[in-house]
Amino acid sequence: MDWNLAPPETSAIEHRDGELDRRTEAPIMDLFSFTECANQTHSLRALFELLVGCATREGFTEVAYGALNFEPLQLAEYPPPTVAVKWPPDWCDRYFKRKYHTIDPVVRRTPTLLRPFLWDQLGDLYHLQPDERRVLDEAREAGLKHGMSVPLFGPLGRISVVSFASAFDDADPQNHIGHLNALACLFHSAYSEIARPCNDDGCERKVPLSKREISCMRWVKEGKSSWEIGKILEISENTVNFHVKNAMRKLGATSRIQAVAIAIRLNIL
Repeated sequence: MDWNLAPPETSAIEHRDGELDRRTEAPIMDLFSFTECANQTHSLRALFELLVGCATREGFTEVAYGALNFEPLQLAEYPPPTVAVKWPPDWCDRYFKRKYHTIDPVVRRTPTLLRPFLWDQLGDLYHLQPDERRVLDEAREAGLKHGMSVPLFGPLGRISVVSFASAFDDADPQNHIGHLNALACLFHSAYSEIARPCNDDGCERKVPLSKREISCMRWVKEGKSSWEIGKILEISENTVNFHVKNAMRKLGATSRIQAVAIAIRLNIL
């Protein structure tokens, strides 16, 4: 296998109780359509192409996925820290030959940012060095405009990042940040499951969710809030949160979207 892979991680699009931000609910079925498609492929390359296709429909044609502080399995044609990338060929060649990842402000600053961020805002958040500004300027000239990145934090301090950029001058990443953030999280979860090595018991993971946990997660899949699920099941909102958190813990997920993605892949939902 010519890939390397980070373990499941998370990004910040949720409230403290793990409930999905309401801004992401409009395209939520599109996200689960992505999950359904991801479940039909066992190819990591095909999964990345699926991510690129979904991001392109949002107007963000340039996508990169990298592991910043560990050595994952990766596509053989790309050097670390890149795992997979779809960039203009000339920029890709220049970036790797000049080892721009050592001065790229996105790579440098991702470990300090908990939430998705816009590249255009890095100058406001930090005093960027001249070489950092040069990388952003050259990337923009090469066709990577209005970029945004999603930090992903995993066990053992592992940090990964998914980045999106547009070739269009009028792209508005702020308007798409919630959807692309959720898409990155779903991609990473599916990517991790596909590359998970088989154990002696085979490749099927057994996760013993209770009937109530499954009931709650089925409504989470439909985009319902904890309050709405409570009304449907005639239980309190706190009880819904309790069962959803238990399901997330058992599934090894750090967000509701990731939990649903894993449960679908395991044929629990």
